[in-house]
Amino acid sequence: MPFLETADRVSIHYEEEGKGFPLVLVHGWAMSGKVWAFQKPLAERFRLITVDLRGHGESSTAAGYAFADFAADLVALFDRMGLARAGLMGWSMGAQVALEAISLLGDRVAALMLVAGTPKFTGDDGWPYGLPATEARGLALRLKRDYDITLGAFFRRMFVEGELANDQYQRIVREIVIPRRNPDPAAVQAALATLAEGDHRPLLPAIVSPTLVMHGDRDAICPPDAGRYLAREIPGARLFSLEGVGHAPFLSRPEAFNREISRFLAEVIGRD
Repeated sequence: MPFLETADRVSIHYEEEGKGFPLVLVHGWAMSGKVWAFQKPLAERFRLITVDLRGHGESSTAAGYAFADFAADLVALFDRMGLARAGLMGWSMGAQVALEAISLLGDRVAALMLVAGTPKFTGDDGWPYGLPATEARGLALRLKRDYDITLGAFFRRMFVEGELANDQYQRIVREIVIPRRNPDPAAVQAALATLAEGDHRPLLPAIVSPTLVMHGDRDAICPPDAGRYLAREIPGARLFSLEGVGHAPFLSRPEAFNREISRFLAEVIGRD
């Protein structure tokens, strides 16, 4: 089980599979790299590298959980793996981690993929495409009262009615939910506070990496308009919308998701 140790002595777990053009996958809040289980077919064409963010999965806990901390860990991973050019894909909170990291990684990110992402998780008067700040505070309180039940309810909210057949849901539970290790409760609370405070809108116009934004049109956690904003504000970005899909299109529509990722990366590789 491979790990790297960061400058601030955090042990970061990662896994790799396949050969070819590298693709680094970054999970969302309160999840782990195991969430990408249905993307394993991509390893037939690409070198898949999944990472557990600090305090999540098999990675150790840490003193800090700011976006800058998560981004520094990604840079350390790129360094450890010798990645001069790679694709970087982030889902949900992982999309914001990727946005934070890209200014540090520069042209080492040959392709950027933002899945069910947002530049700002919570809404305010100038940002109508986020969840109310009161909702993040309520989630934090529920986590304190009943951690496991609250995480379970949050996971179920990722999917909309009719999105998953029963056998699909059972497969997700069997292959992703059950095998995963619940993240450290303090890390989850700290990462939620980071989400509630983060704002990556100022970074978007400076992104030069070819960018694909993928978003379900019924996402109840990061609204579809947030994805449209990303695609509009990142120069040259492309939007791929999935109909009837919520917050985790790579789980509910893995075949269509993987095809689009393969197509996009093939285009990027062909430009080099």
